Amino acid sequence: MKNIKAIIFDAYGTLFNVNSAAEKCKDRIGDKWEGFANFWRTTQLEYTWLRSLMKRHKDFWQITEESLDKSIKTYKIDPSMKNDLLDLYKALSPYEEVEEVLKKLKEKNFKLAILSNGTPSLLDELVKSNNFENLFDDLFSIEQVGIYKPDSKVYDMPIKKYKIEKNDVVFLSANTWDVSGGGNYGYNSIWVNRNNNIFDNLDFVPKYEIKTLRDLLDIL
Repeated sequence: MKNIKAIIFDAYGTLFNVNSAAEKCKDRIGDKWEGFANFWRTTQLEYTWLRSLMKRHKDFWQITEESLDKSIKTYKIDPSMKNDLLDLYKALSPYEEVEEVLKKLKEKNFKLAILSNGTPSLLDELVKSNNFENLFDDLFSIEQVGIYKPDSKVYDMPIKKYKIEKNDVVFLSANTWDVSGGGNYGYNSIWVNRNNNIFDNLDFVPKYEIKTLRDLLDIL
């Protein structure tokens, strides 16, 4: 892959483990913690898509809280845990290879950025809580355009900021719909398939599929 100028990462599920908030409370939640965490994430994403279609925008933090409310009721979790889970969501754990890979990419002088549904304050807190603030050039939030991924206006932001071509960008996500969104937009989209999932049929097939971000170093 040649002439790459910017490497853009999705945040949730790609750099940071969205299940880590519930996992840290698994002693209180019990054996259903993983099902609960997956349901919370799925509901959260469904709300972003539905609100985009209905043109009834709420920011990602509001959606995260509202999807948690539904998940707590569905899985009969103690409601008093809500604030603890929300606090933990603000400081999700990164996957173990993330810091090492980001530092190596930074040494190669690529532009590094996050492109996320998260609000600016959420992304800022997430990056700072993991001491990653010096590794990224930009944190792009969909709040700048007022609609969620995979709308093309979201993927436009780095192109406009850096004044580069779509093909100058490598975009990485663990979410197949996001990989397809970026790929159909024109990015060199790479799927980070950490869990041996099946790719969705959305008119795009990524050229590269990797298991962890370390595999990216062999591609660039």
